[in-house]
Amino acid sequence: MNIRIGVDLGGTKIEAAALDETGAECWSKRVPTPHDDYEGIVKAIAGLVGQLEDQLGTRGVVGIGTPGSVSPQSGLHRNSNTTVLNGRPFESDLSAALDRTVRTTNDANCLALSEAIDGAASGHSIVFGVIMGTGVGGGVVINREVVGGCNGIAGEWGHIELREIDERRRCAHPCYCGLHGCLEQFMSGPAVQEHYRQKSGTSLEAPAIVEAARNGEPMALAVLEQLYEDTARALATVINILDPDIFVIGGGLSNIPELFENVPGRLASFSFADSIATPVVPATHGDSSGVRGAAWLWTLQEAADPSSPGRPSGSAR
Repeated sequence: MNIRIGVDLGGTKIEAAALDETGAECWSKRVPTPHDDYEGIVKAIAGLVGQLEDQLGTRGVVGIGTPGSVSPQSGLHRNSNTTVLNGRPFESDLSAALDRTVRTTNDANCLALSEAIDGAASGHSIVFGVIMGTGVGGGVVINREVVGGCNGIAGEWGHIELREIDERRRCAHPCYCGLHGCLEQFMSGPAVQEHYRQKSGTSLEAPAIVEAARNGEPMALAVLEQLYEDTARALATVINILDPDIFVIGGGLSNIPELFENVPGRLASFSFADSIATPVVPATHGDSSGVRGAAWLWTLQEAADPSSPGRPSGSAR
């Protein structure tokens, strides 16, 4: 059996999964992400891949979705909100630990690739994948290929500035990336929770805030209304630059159905067009999109013959 192995490195969990020749998942497992422990993260990923291959009795190609990305200039990891990765030769260290070449890309690229191949964006040419969870990220896939860009940061939607002169933005904390007013500071799960805490004085997790809004609680309603407005404004910026065929959203906030009910109708207000027909949909594969997309970084031909040069990372399947 020829397998492609995907690994999704998240802030709280690491998931590994194997896809067979048909794209069906034939093994998966999750473990907690070692907190603030770079060597522990490398060891955990190598351990998961080893368990997978022992269980299936075969060796596979490995793709890894990560927060942040590898700098084309230095080969070092950068821009990760799992900050212990930054400044480290993460891809090279994983290749050494696994005794093979690995491919890494941003986790939002993995979501976009997975959904473009056999998910909610299947059949669309230009796909913009969005993660709205612990952080906010974006990835671009065109004709089933990841677009990395000259600097390897194409789609880094979470770190453009969304500025208005209001009290909430003046009080926003500086982003870990060094900028101020990034989308991630207003449209992530922690940002929604912080916005509610500032308005109400009460700390609630995002699902509880959504439930409170459904029960008519005014401050919860106001927080979600701001989230819908911010999301529409930010997606409209992408429309004005890239004009994708579809937006696919994953991450914890994608579990809010009201997001998909309230955002699409607002896009035209912020876009350079008389009307906007771009669908905004949740990821079909949910939180498994990342691990599936990581596996899809390799072609079936490469999985069958890992020694062959194959096509570039993210090529059509």
